[in-house]
Amino acid sequence: MSDKPLLEIDDLWVTYWGRPNFGLKRKPLHAVKGANLSLRSGETLGLVGESGSGKSSIANTVLGLVPATSGSIHFAGNELTRMKTRYPSAIRNQIQAVFQDPYSSLNPSMTVEDILTEPLRVHTALSSNERRARAIELVKLVSLSEEHLGRHPHQFSGGQRQRIAIASALALNPKLIVLDEPVSALDVSTQNQIINLLHERREASGIAYLLIAHDLALVHHISDRIAVMYLGHIVEEGPSERVYKSPAHPYTKALLDAVPLLDPEAQRRRRAARKKAPIVEAPRVAATGCPYRNRCPSAMPRCQAEMPTPYSIAGGGTASCFLFAEGERSLPDELKRWVAP
Repeated sequence: MSDKPLLEIDDLWVTYWGRPNFGLKRKPLHAVKGANLSLRSGETLGLVGESGSGKSSIANTVLGLVPATSGSIHFAGNELTRMKTRYPSAIRNQIQAVFQDPYSSLNPSMTVEDILTEPLRVHTALSSNERRARAIELVKLVSLSEEHLGRHPHQFSGGQRQRIAIASALALNPKLIVLDEPVSALDVSTQNQIINLLHERREASGIAYLLIAHDLALVHHISDRIAVMYLGHIVEEGPSERVYKSPAHPYTKALLDAVPLLDPEAQRRRRAARKKAPIVEAPRVAATGCPYRNRCPSAMPRCQAEMPTPYSIAGGGTASCFLFAEGERSLPDELKRWVAP
């Protein structure tokens, strides 16, 4: 794994503009607000958060599907945000994507062989026989067989379709694959097969993954590092093990508390504790200060007016929370050991 970042996102802002209604001015929606992320070759970075947090906006901006409002994205020595039109071929074949729904991500009118050889036809000078040989190699990589090449997507199960999508993404030997909820539409057993396949391909070829997902348990299983997003902000980032087992930011802890427990008795105790907790009737979006202050059980007066900067966590990574500010006395006992010295 290289120490130099393959992908580096610096102060990225992504803004959408609504349609004007009845002569009113269009209002901006800031989907990503000053995000900073880095990803090395052979590494998996999991990006998690609830719907609308900005995860897919970052993914789509990296893929060149959505323009950046400001900030920069560097990939393998190229600044992607300066490319006003679509990426040149040399960049496109190094960044591939696997999307959520295997039922709509494949062209139903094409055979598997057509799907796998199309990027080779467009981006390489391989002959027809060489392209077919590569297609056979690809289907075998994802545990399918040569006889599947003549079939159409509707003849496969959901898990098999996702394997085909992964094979297509691997066709050009990319350096980075963006995985946008790649297993959320699949059953649990199939999810495990796809995750194991992705892990095997990363170990074998050194591909980097940017994994977008809701399921923290899944992200913890496959990722080296996890970044947590809330309302366009990266609120916590760090090693997967530390973030999953000892979350620092109150929002990360809330996400983990929402994961069902295997122990029924523990699940009942947690449900009872939630019922006793006070209901916070507050607006979801904070106009000033910390974006999570309206929902945070540990909010302090300074959270109302100040935006917290990332503070170092002893277990690795950062958390944008005043609980970890130097000299802060209100830090809960269970979090004190995570304050960096």
